[in-house]
Amino acid sequence: MTQPLTGVKVLDFSTLLPGPLCSLLLAEAGAEVIKFERPQRGDEMRSYEPKAGDDSANFVLLNRGKKSIAIDLKLPGALLALTPFIAEADVVVEQFRPGVMDRLGLGYEALAKINPRLVYCSITGFGQNGPRSTEAAHDLNYVAAAGMLSLTAGADGSPGLPPALIADIAGGAYPAMINILLALRQRDQTGKGCHLDVSMADNLFAFQYWGLGSGAQGQWPKPASDLVTGGSPRYRIYRTSDGQFLAAAPIEDKFWNNFVSLIGLSVETLSRMQPPAAIEAVGHAIAQHTAAHWQDRFAGHDVCVSRVVSLEEATRDPHFAARGLFGRTVSTASGATLPALPVPVDDRFRLSTTEQLSPALGEHNQLLDNRA
Repeated sequence: MTQPLTGVKVLDFSTLLPGPLCSLLLAEAGAEVIKFERPQRGDEMRSYEPKAGDDSANFVLLNRGKKSIAIDLKLPGALLALTPFIAEADVVVEQFRPGVMDRLGLGYEALAKINPRLVYCSITGFGQNGPRSTEAAHDLNYVAAAGMLSLTAGADGSPGLPPALIADIAGGAYPAMINILLALRQRDQTGKGCHLDVSMADNLFAFQYWGLGSGAQGQWPKPASDLVTGGSPRYRIYRTSDGQFLAAAPIEDKFWNNFVSLIGLSVETLSRMQPPAAIEAVGHAIAQHTAAHWQDRFAGHDVCVSRVVSLEEATRDPHFAARGLFGRTVSTASGATLPALPVPVDDRFRLSTTEQLSPALGEHNQLLDNRA
């Protein structure tokens, strides 16, 4: 089957995570992605640890199936060298601070004169305009600025450190791909491209829809006081007698009734308690037995409870194996091989081959000469 993005050409000027993950998703659906990198050093992600051959495992996972051209964008002849690529491209992905691409002669207005059909996607922390648009920041800063980090505070009031790069992926890479696809569809109708302004901080508010809804009614959420922030016994993490943890989310009554009955408590009694007391009662009951005991106890019942496992354990889960999540591999130019990153692109849209390559820095520089 022809992949849905076959024939779509993407020029990727981004580094690190948001842009490269976005262009990886496009590549998985059949787009040709050319990654432009600095000579000698390349994408900074190449230098991260641990290494998989000459490059970091991080880089290899995020850049499989792409081509790499090493070029100094600051050189006077860079724009001329890139003009043939721009003229035939469908998409540009970049994540410099606002104004940087303009100073390089590669801003949207300049490139649209060369190719009016170009879909130009800019991924930034705070967007192309506004008082904070040029502020230096990373994922943790965006999560803090959007109000999300405050809701992770524990008993001592200190916010917790998120274990995932939420803004980069959920606020940057995914919205970028969604909007690129929408822009390509719009171009089918109008014949014109556009400039997409993807702000990672902006896109975090959608994840807090419940808090915004409550706030509109004068009930702004607080840590450890609302359903999903730890204020309810129906959405908590409980410690077992052997020091393991259970993630319990029996929110609906049908799940809650099953859960409470199986841990030996009374729904009626808990309903008369204030949330802190109910949480303590449930926690005390769970703490009487091991995680294995509770897994056996809950087996076959709808209770919405999962044991907290490590990432290593999760990759060995028979369920994910049956789903084929780690059945693909990615290899490097230096011969290293590792499991490919599972991405949210349906298998019907992806190549049937289970092995792909991650490019060496400048591996495809001959394309510059071919288009000169």
